[in-house]
Amino acid sequence: MEKRIYTNILCIYVVLVLLMRDVLGKTCVRKNSCKCKQDDGQVIDLSPLANSNGPRFKDFADASNQDTFSYNPCKSFDEGGCSNVAVCQMRSDTGTTYYYNAGTQDSASFQWDDANGLFDVVYSADAFFISNDNTSSPDDSFVFVLETKYACPKTEPLSAGTILIIIFISGVFVYLIGGVIFQIFVRKNSGKKVIPNYEFWSGFPGLVKVLEENQTMDENQVIANNNYNQGRRGSVYLGIRMPQRGERPHVLDNGGDSYGETDTEYKPSEWVQTIINSVKDVGHQAHSVFSELDVLKEYNGQVEWRETARWVKYEEDVEEGGKRWSKPHVASLSMHSLFELRNAMADSPVIMDFDCHSLPQAVDKLLEEWVDCGLLDARLRPHIRDVALKGHKHRHMKRMKNTSRRNSTSSGGGRPLADIADESNYGGSTAYLPNSASVTSFSSDIMISSSSSPDLQEMGGENQLSPNWKPNTQFVRKIPKDSQVANIMVGEVEDLETRVMGFMRLKEPRILQNDLSEVNLPTRFLFFCFGPRGHEMDYVEFGRCMGTMMVDEVFREVAYKGRDKEDFLAGIDEFMEQVTVLPPGEWDPKIRLEPPGKVPSQEFRKNAASSVAKRPKPLAPVEAEDGHSHDDPALEMSKIPFSGLYNDVKRKIPHYLSDFKDALHIQCLGSFVYVFLGTLTPNVTFGGLLGEATDQYMGVMECIFAAAVTGILFALFGGQPLNILGSTGPMLVLETIIYNLCKDNDWDFMPARFWVGMWTVLFILLIVIFNLSALVKYITRFTEESFATLIAVIFIVEAFKKMMDIQKEAPVNFQPNVPIPTNCTCIPRDCDLTNLTSMVSTAASVASSTSGATNTTSKIFNYTCQELSNMSISWATLGAEDCNHYDGAMMGPGCNAPQYVADVFFFSILLFLGTFALAITFIDLKRATIFPSVIRQRIADFGVLLAIVIMVLIDYFVGINTPKLTVPEKFQPSHPSRITTGWLVSPFSDKNPWWLYLAAGVPGLLSTILIFLDQQITAVIVNRKENKLEKGVGYHLDMFVVAICVTIHSLLGLPWYVAATVSALAHINSLKKESECTAPGEKPSFLGVREQRVTALFIGILSGCAVLITSVLKYIPMPVLYGVFFYMGFSALRGMQLVDRLFLFIQPAKYQPDLPYVRHVPLYRIHLFTIIQVLCLGILWVVKTIKAISISFPLMVLATGVVRKILECYFTQDDLKWIDDLLPGKAKHNTEKTIVSTVPYKNFNGNSSVTSSTMDIHDKDNSLKPTFFVSDECDIRNRSKEQGNTKL
Repeated sequence: MEKRIYTNILCIYVVLVLLMRDVLGKTCVRKNSCKCKQDDGQVIDLSPLANSNGPRFKDFADASNQDTFSYNPCKSFDEGGCSNVAVCQMRSDTGTTYYYNAGTQDSASFQWDDANGLFDVVYSADAFFISNDNTSSPDDSFVFVLETKYACPKTEPLSAGTILIIIFISGVFVYLIGGVIFQIFVRKNSGKKVIPNYEFWSGFPGLVKVLEENQTMDENQVIANNNYNQGRRGSVYLGIRMPQRGERPHVLDNGGDSYGETDTEYKPSEWVQTIINSVKDVGHQAHSVFSELDVLKEYNGQVEWRETARWVKYEEDVEEGGKRWSKPHVASLSMHSLFELRNAMADSPVIMDFDCHSLPQAVDKLLEEWVDCGLLDARLRPHIRDVALKGHKHRHMKRMKNTSRRNSTSSGGGRPLADIADESNYGGSTAYLPNSASVTSFSSDIMISSSSSPDLQEMGGENQLSPNWKPNTQFVRKIPKDSQVANIMVGEVEDLETRVMGFMRLKEPRILQNDLSEVNLPTRFLFFCFGPRGHEMDYVEFGRCMGTMMVDEVFREVAYKGRDKEDFLAGIDEFMEQVTVLPPGEWDPKIRLEPPGKVPSQEFRKNAASSVAKRPKPLAPVEAEDGHSHDDPALEMSKIPFSGLYNDVKRKIPHYLSDFKDALHIQCLGSFVYVFLGTLTPNVTFGGLLGEATDQYMGVMECIFAAAVTGILFALFGGQPLNILGSTGPMLVLETIIYNLCKDNDWDFMPARFWVGMWTVLFILLIVIFNLSALVKYITRFTEESFATLIAVIFIVEAFKKMMDIQKEAPVNFQPNVPIPTNCTCIPRDCDLTNLTSMVSTAASVASSTSGATNTTSKIFNYTCQELSNMSISWATLGAEDCNHYDGAMMGPGCNAPQYVADVFFFSILLFLGTFALAITFIDLKRATIFPSVIRQRIADFGVLLAIVIMVLIDYFVGINTPKLTVPEKFQPSHPSRITTGWLVSPFSDKNPWWLYLAAGVPGLLSTILIFLDQQITAVIVNRKENKLEKGVGYHLDMFVVAICVTIHSLLGLPWYVAATVSALAHINSLKKESECTAPGEKPSFLGVREQRVTALFIGILSGCAVLITSVLKYIPMPVLYGVFFYMGFSALRGMQLVDRLFLFIQPAKYQPDLPYVRHVPLYRIHLFTIIQVLCLGILWVVKTIKAISISFPLMVLATGVVRKILECYFTQDDLKWIDDLLPGKAKHNTEKTIVSTVPYKNFNGNSSVTSSTMDIHDKDNSLKPTFFVSDECDIRNRSKEQGNTKL
C-alpha cells in the first residue's frame, strides 16, 4: 500500500499574488529532492531550509492532535524507528510510540496547484515501518502547509564553472581587442604585428619538444646530459625545450625596423638612443652602479682577488703599498685599450639576464660559453674555475694574524689568509692547479670527477664563505640608494695561451658571495678577463675601461637595457664617439684630473634624433636655461577679474601643509636666528632714523611692531613666504616727504597719512583685480640686478657709515704726540652790565662744548653780585659744576679738548671685520676639504649664527664698553601724544581740510608705484630659475596680502613694509639645499631651496617679542650686527652677473672665466652693456641720495625698464639672450644653420674602409654628434659646441 504525504508551501501574501499571475499553468521539472526548474528557467530551491542534524521541523501535531510529525527538506534523517526518511509520523498509544515512514527524499515530486495557486511538494512511501509490531495503519495521505520565501521562483545563479568560463572569454576578448588597438595606435604596427605578442604565439608550438622515435621515453623518464665537451653541464630535460637566453628587455616598437635587421648605415649614437628610449619595462630600468676592480695577486704562495680600483662616479685607486685610497679623479683611459677591449668583446660572450643565485653558477656559465666558442681548452676549465672562485681581499679589511691554514695545494703551499674562501665548498676541490703545473699533468679521471660535481650544493646558498668579512659601512653612505654592483675581475693565469673575457648581466641583482664586493650591495654585472702571464697591466687597463664605462650615465643604461651583444657593442662604440683624445706630447697620463665643479648634462646623448625631418625642433642649450622664464603661465595677462589671485591661491593650497612639514630640519633653525638678527637691526636703525624724520610719530617701537604684523601675516598667507618684508630706504624717503608736507601746512600728520594709505590700498587692489602683476614679466635681469645691486650697496655703505659713527661717540686720538690741553678755569660773572652780554656770549661758546658747562643763555642767576662779593671763592679751583652753581663760566683751551675713549673704536672694527670674515669662512666651509661633509654642512647652516656668538663672547670677556643694541622695554607708541590716545589712528582731524582726503591720492599713487616695484622686483629675483623653487609663484596673492598689511599699518600708525631685497636674498641663501650623499670626488650639487613658512613666521613672532628679550639683546654689540649687515650685502652681490661683468674690465682675456655670455657675445658689447647698466645704477643712487628729488625714485626704477627696451636698438636679440633676458613676444633670431659635411670617418668595426657621411650640425644643438672625425677643421667645430664629453 502506498502512502502519500503532500506538503504545500505557501509564499507570503504579496509574493503569492505575483506567483498566481505569473506561474499558473507552468510545470516544474524536478532537479533533485529540493529543487525544480520551471520551463521559463526560474527555479524553486528549498535547500536553505535543510538541516544537517535531524529534522528542521520536529514534532508538530496534526489537527486531531493524534499524530506528530517531523519533516526535513532535502536531506534525510533518522528519528526513533524512522530511518533515512524525509517525513516521519509518530503516534502514541497506551504509552507506546509508533514510528511510520511517511515519505523519502527520493520520492519528492513538484507540481503546481492551479486551483488554489499553491506549490505542492509530494513525498511518498511504498511501505512503512511500524515499530513495536504495531499492525495498525495511519491514514493514506496528509497535507501540511509551510509558508516560506523559498517557495518563490527565482532566477538560478550561475555556477562557478560558468563564471570562470565567462571571465576567461571576457579576458581573451579584452586582450585581443585592447592589444590590437594598442599595437595599431600606440606602436604603429600593421599586418601580423597587430596581433598582441605575435612573436610569442607564433613560436609557442616550438616550446614543446618532440622526441625522436629512436629516443622514445616513458612519461616520467628524465634524461640528464653531462657532456662538457658540448657545453651542457647538468642540463635536465623533461620533454620541454628550455630557452637558451634570458628574457629580453621589452622594446616598444615604433613601427620602424630595428638596427641589425636592415641594411641601414650603422650609427652607434642612434642605436643607443633607440635602446634607451624604447626599453621601458621595470626590470631593466637603470640604477646607479658601484664598480669594483679586483686583480689576481699572489700572497704567501697563494692567489687572491685584491681590490685595486673602485668607481662611484670618479675613479679611486689603491695607492702603492695598499694603505690608502687615492683622491677621486677623472679616469684617464688609454685609447688603445678601449679599441682592444671593443675588438675583444666582439668575439667574447655577452650574457644577458642570466638567472643565478651564486658565484659558481655564474662562473660555470661563462666557462661553458668559453668552451662552446672555442676560446678555452676544456681541460683548463677546472683550473680557471678554481681561480675565479678565489677569495677577495678588500682594502678596509685587515689581514688576520696567526690563523690556521685552511687548505693546502698539491705542492704543499698553505693558505694564510682567513678571508680567502675554501674552494672545496664549490665542488671543485681537486681541480686546483699550481702555477708551476702544466696542462699535461691532468688525467682524464680528474677532469671528469671535477667537472661532474653537482650543482645542488651551489644552489643551496652556501655562498657565505668568509665569516670574518665585514662590509665597508662608512663608504656605503657615499653610494646612492638602490645602487647595484658591477664586479670586474682581471688577472693572468698560468697555461692560458690566449686572452678570454666575458660580460654577464644577471636577471635579478643578488649578493652572490658575501666578500665579492667591498660593500653589502647586490651584484648585477660581472666581467672577467683572464690572459697569459706578462700582460697584467693590459688586463688592468681593460678593467679600468670597463669600470669607467659602467659609471657613465649613457653606457650604464645600455648595460641595463641592452638585448644582446650587438646592443652592448653599440654602447661601447657610442662611448668611444664621445671621448676626447689628449695629445701625448702635451699631457702626462700620470696626472690625475680633478673632478669638474659642474658636470654637464648628458641628455643630448639620450635624445633620439635620427634625422632632421623627424626632429621637431632643436634642443635649447643647457647653459641658456638659467634665468627667469617670461612664458610662465602665472604671468599671463587675463581680462577676467581676480583670475590671477584665484590661480595663485589654487596653486598654493596643495602645498600649504608641506610648507610647515618641510621646516622640520635643523637648517631652518640656523636660518631663523640669522635672518632675525639681520632684520631686527635694520628695524631698530630704521626706527631711529624715522623717529628723527617724523619727530617720533613713528619710531623704533612702531618699526618693531610693523615687522611683527607683516611678518606673521605674510608668512601665513603670502604667495612667496620666502620673501622677508621690512624697511627700505625709499620708503623712509617717502615717509619723510609726507611728514614735511604736513608740518609745513600745519596739518595733522597721522590722519593725513591714513588717507594716503587708503588710497594706496585702493590702487593695489585695482592691480590685483585687473591682474596687473603680470607686468612683472617685462622686468628683465637688467632691471633686477640694477635694483638688487643698489640695495646691496646701500647695505654695505650703511654698515661702514655706522661703524664710522662709533668714532663720534668714542673719539680716537690720531695725534698722540700732541699734548692735550688741560687749561680750563672758572671765570666769575662780570657784574658790569655793559660787559654782561659779551661775557655771556663768550661763555656760551666755551660752555657749549664743555661737559657740565653753565647754560649762560639763561638770564636767571643764583646769586647777586653783592652776594658773590661777600663770598670767599677760589675761582681757579672750581670745577664745571661748582662754576655753574656760582654763575661763572669755564674758559680756556682745555675746555674744548675732546674726551677720548681708549680702544672702543678699534675694537669695534675688529668685531665688525671678524664677524664678516667668520661668516664668510663658515658658509664657504661646505666647499672645503677638511672635516666630514656632514660636519661641514652643519657648520655652514649655522655659519652666521656661530660668527655672532663667537664675537659676542669675545666682546663680553674682553670687557671693552662697545655700543650695544638697544630695544625699547615698553610696548607703547613713541610719540607722547599717542601714548594717551593709543595705537589706533583717527582718520579725521580739525586741522585737515576736507579736500586733503582727495589730494592724498597723489602721494598714494607714488607709494603704490614704489611698493609695487619693491615687492615685485624682489619677488622676481627670489623666483628666478636658478633657485629651483618647486611650489610656484604668487605675485597676485603677494600684492593682496601687502594691501591688507598696508591697511592695518595705516590704522595703527605703523610704517609700511615691503619686500626687502637683501633680507629676502639672505633668507634664500640660508635655506639652500645641497646633496649630502655625494660620490667621492663629486662636488655637492645644488638641489633647491627649503621652501616653507615657519622661519618667516617665527621671525615675525620673535620680532614682536623683542621687547621681552631686551635682557639678552643688550649683550649684542652693534659692530657685530654691522658685520652681519656687511655680510648680507656682500652675499647678495655674490653670483650677480653684473659683478662678474665688472671684473672683466680688469681681467686679461686669457684669464677670463668661461662663462656662456663670454663665449657668444663680443667682449666690447659686453663692456658697453655693463657701462650702461652702471650708469643707470649711479643715477638711481643720486636720485635716492638727494632729498629734493628723491620722491621720483620709483619713476626712475621704471625708467630702467625703458632703457632696457631702448637697448634693443643696438644689441641683437641673440646678444640680449645671453647677457640679459628676452622680453615677452620677442622671437629668438638664432636660427638654425645647417652645415653639410662630407668628412670621412673611421668606424669601430675594425675595417679600414673610409666612407663619407653627410651630417647635419645644428648651432647650439646637442642632439646629434659626429662619429670620430679625421679632419681637424671638423674637430674644432665639434669642440666649439659645449657637449660635455668625457675626457680620456
